[in-house]
Parts: sequence; C-alpha cells; structure tokens
Amino acid sequence: MKIITITANPAVDKSTRVDSVAPEKKLRCEKPVFEPGGGGINVSRAIKKLGGESIAWFLSGGPTGDKIGELLTAEGVAYRKFKCQEATRENLIVFETSTRQEYRFGMPGPQISAPEWQQILQALEELEEIPEFVIASGSNPPGVPDDFYAQIAEIATKKGFKLVVDTSGEALMKAAGKGIYLLKPNLNELAALARKEVISAQEQEELATQVLQEGKSQILVVSLGPRGAMLASQDGFEYIVPPTVKQESAVGAGDSMVGAMVLKLLEGWALPEVVRYGVAAGTAATMTPGSELCRKSDVESIYAWLKARR
Repeated sequence: MKIITITANPAVDKSTRVDSVAPEKKLRCEKPVFEPGGGGINVSRAIKKLGGESIAWFLSGGPTGDKIGELLTAEGVAYRKFKCQEATRENLIVFETSTRQEYRFGMPGPQISAPEWQQILQALEELEEIPEFVIASGSNPPGVPDDFYAQIAEIATKKGFKLVVDTSGEALMKAAGKGIYLLKPNLNELAALARKEVISAQEQEELATQVLQEGKSQILVVSLGPRGAMLASQDGFEYIVPPTVKQESAVGAGDSMVGAMVLKLLEGWALPEVVRYGVAAGTAATMTPGSELCRKSDVESIYAWLKARR
C-alpha cells in the first residue's frame, strides 16, 4: 500500500439532528448516524471516496474499536488495528435545524500505555514494503507522548517515506523540523511554529518563509478557513480561494483536504493543482451533513470552478 494513515485517537462519530438545543428539556433527536472518525481515519475515508486506496492504522479498544473496523469495512477502507486495553472513544455531533448551528462534543479518548502506542512505531520500523506517504493526523489520547509524531518523523527519515502531519499544540511543535514533508497548520499554528503569539494577514507570508527556512517542513499548506488555503514552498506562494457554498457541517473538512492532496501528490500533480484539489475537497466536505466527508462529484465540480479562475 502506498499510503498509510495513523490515528492514535480514533472515535466512533455519532451524529444526529434536533430542532433546538435547550437545557433541562428532553430533546427529541433524529435517528443517529454512526461513522468512523479521527484524523487519519477520516483521511483514509476521504481517499477512498475520491477513488484512491490507503490503509488506516489505529489504536483500537473494546466494542467501540471493533465498531470502527466494521464501519471501515462497510466503506471499503483497508485497516490495521493495534489493540489497547481501554475502550475507544465515541464523539457526538448535534445539528440544530432551527439555527443551522452544529454542536460538536469531543471526548478525550482512552488512557494508552507505552507498550500500546509503541506498537505503531515498531510496525513502521518493521515495514518491508515502504509506502510513498504516511499521514499522521489528529490529537493524541492520554498516555501518548507529545513527541509521538516526532518519533514517527525520525522513522520516516530512516525508512524513506514522505511524512504528512496534521495536528496541533505540542505534538505539532515537537514534530516540526524532524524531516516532515508537508504540514497543514492554520494561522494560529503557523504563528506558534514561528514563535509568535499572534499573526496578521500581512505577516503570514513572512512567517511561512521563516518556518520553511528553519526546515520545519518542506511544504506548508496554511488553512485559512472559509478563505481557502495558502501554499508556501521554495517556489513561492499561491492562494486558493473557494466558492461560497451552503455549509452543513465542518466535520472532516481538513481531513478531506489532506486526503485529496496526498492522493494527487501520489499521482504526480503539480503542487498548486494539488492544493487546489485539496481546497475543493475541504469545501465539498462542508456541504455534507454530520461526518460524511466529501463527495467526489462535489469535489470535481468545485475543482473545475477553481481551475477556471486561476
């Protein structure tokens, strides 16, 4: 397999809809939808929806971990489970139909022991068939150290695969500069990478240049929310601004973007087109309810719109 995704803190995403959210009332919800979730798992799901293949590695505990496997099988996504003692978490997403607002309740995840998270590093070390890309995405559950992604980056340098990291906080700070191919920070994370507390629009190119020159990543794709993304590489900068769409849910938009970009990197597309396709996928993901992610038809339509306006 040419793409492996790694999810240390997966989840079953349970989404439902209700007319309005109010305290101390029994809220009559619609029938819930269950989907496999967590950074890398969503990236693998997006890759599958866009016609590609990957294998999703994740820590799996209890019935919830088994449920993720069943849900991935139903979507045709290949996976490899690494067992942990405590049960995998379940998240709740509630869409309020009267206001079109979304409430996302994210649980912290199980306590992971050192031998449990070290299984993933050992499996990477023992790989005989080296993938083109490994995508380490999402938060770390309790017990997984902040330098977990940094340790993966060291293996990437040794084994020769390209590492894409999409995370935040100390996990991002410790991984940056360890031989990462692509980072996808937002503006706050870009500021942190450049050791600044805040960032202005006028500074973002300067700070991205600083981060690249310091070797924290070969490529930066800075997420600008509804304004799309900024590509920063040794070839300069490019901004991709998506069309305005009717938003249903923001769940998995960033993961869809990452999955789409890596898929097109694998196919040898030029970097600006890779990011254009990624922005199309991220935008398309906001058009679907709950944690459904992007639909290929929407992605292709938005990508065509972006191409016509480059």
